Amino acid sequence: MFKKILYLCLFLSATTLQSQVKLLSWNIENLGSSKSDSTIVFIANTLKNYDVVALQEVVAGDGGGQAVAKLANELNTKGAKWDYVISDPTSSSAYKTERYAFLWKTAIVKKFGKAWLEQKYNQEIDREPFYCTFEYNNKQFTVVNFHAITKNNQPETEIKYFKFLPEQYPNLNLLFVGDFNCPQSHTVFNPLKKMGYQSAFQNQKTSLKKECKENNCLASEFDNIWYKTANIKTIKAEAIHFYNAFTTQKKAREISDHIPITINFKIN
Repeated sequence: MFKKILYLCLFLSATTLQSQVKLLSWNIENLGSSKSDSTIVFIANTLKNYDVVALQEVVAGDGGGQAVAKLANELNTKGAKWDYVISDPTSSSAYKTERYAFLWKTAIVKKFGKAWLEQKYNQEIDREPFYCTFEYNNKQFTVVNFHAITKNNQPETEIKYFKFLPEQYPNLNLLFVGDFNCPQSHTVFNPLKKMGYQSAFQNQKTSLKKECKENNCLASEFDNIWYKTANIKTIKAEAIHFYNAFTTQKKAREISDHIPITINFKIN
């Protein structure tokens, strides 16, 4: 009898885990040839337990694509098969242009169709978002990967166009992820909130200070994940404080000046 109960508990636990997608978003800061092999290994170890990864700040030149390929190869040594896609450079000025990347476990999700950069608002949005649709248990979701202009340049002037995207893609289950350089409390997000979108994080700082002061190492609430509550149920939201693995903030910032954010979610 005890064994039967144990098997049932294990089965239910496995079923629960299999019904969730684990999504991670990270502004990796200048992911390119400047990242050492040991840095790539550290990043891979941070990502390996997730199903879908959205990266911002892949450099447009100087080894950005090669760094993503190295990262995927390293992930493939961790016990699961990974695939990846990299965007073309964004259409902003050469000084600010970047690439985005998605990586995913092929046994968990399948890429559906081609990934694409936003075309309609590519002039209004400096680093236009990168979309990729995934299929999980015969249900689809589309991750909109985004890196806003800096706070000093008023990112709300381009985030305001996000309110048009659900109508532009009415058949897609959109999740907006990335570095918005803007807190979720800003009024620019009110139109999305009125449409039923919710941020996975509130009052969660995600950018790293140059130095920790009294164990206070985070500076600003910039990164987030937005999803429509009618379509998505979040089981868990977590920020990964990877800098705790380093003796100094300077060493941690060699990895990135942002921490990763993650959600476990179910598709309704």
